[in-house]
Amino acid sequence: MTKEREGELLMIGLSILESWFPILSIIAISHIGALHTYAFSLFVSLFFFLIIMIKKKLFVELKNTDAYKDLILTSFWITTLFTLVFIGMQFTTAGNMSVIIFMQLFFSYLYFNVFGKEKMDFIHSIGAFIMGIGALIILIPDNMVFNKGDLIILIAAVIAPLANLYSKRARFFCSSETILGFRTIIALPVIALLAWIIEPKITLDDTQKALPQVFLIGLLIFGISKILWMEALHRISITKISAMIALVPPMTLFFAFIYLDEIPEFRQVLGIIPILVGGYLLTKPLNKQ
Repeated sequence: MTKEREGELLMIGLSILESWFPILSIIAISHIGALHTYAFSLFVSLFFFLIIMIKKKLFVELKNTDAYKDLILTSFWITTLFTLVFIGMQFTTAGNMSVIIFMQLFFSYLYFNVFGKEKMDFIHSIGAFIMGIGALIILIPDNMVFNKGDLIILIAAVIAPLANLYSKRARFFCSSETILGFRTIIALPVIALLAWIIEPKITLDDTQKALPQVFLIGLLIFGISKILWMEALHRISITKISAMIALVPPMTLFFAFIYLDEIPEFRQVLGIIPILVGGYLLTKPLNKQ
């Protein structure tokens, strides 16, 4: 099996897990708030990564000082990204979140293909334009009152390619578990402090209600899913990885309908079509003469 195919299979597994992220998060946020949900989820994932790192004796990788620049930048951008996502999910739906965060594909192509070294082909330009139209359909409501949650998550999508870039670089020095464990160690005290300062105090009862979702987010999303993501990044391009996230929005819309009784709006369905079509065109391989 080729590295490319391995990366594609890893992304399929990741997409199934990631499709549940906004659903689980919205439920937990309703009980304990956005930053507390993020902090508790990081706490769960920290134990997950520490166990793996101890078992595999991965702490030795942190002796490589060449890795620290990329490790620190990865931690900063990923922590910022998820902080925005959690805050944004307080004001929008699970379906909207999954569709808007997919716009990271557009920004990946913009950063690495348009402004990067690769030439911009006509068919890829059309794909980027179509994706932009789809995002506008979702973001601009009928009454012209913008949903601040959607806009905050859009900022997270802008940041995502930078997080992926430094994650990909860090992977040349360290294993996925070490990168994610390091990021969790850095992020947890920062997010816990922000939650304590900004959000209201939470009760034991509210914490118990949110515990199942927090545990699943920490283990499946911040744990297993992120390992799959790092390993996929090591095998395929950032643009292709971002394109394969196209599997997530339809699954999230479906699961949100089943689990949250969240009926997709016509605007969501209408907007997701050009985003998926544009994503396909944006990553379509071209025959070179």
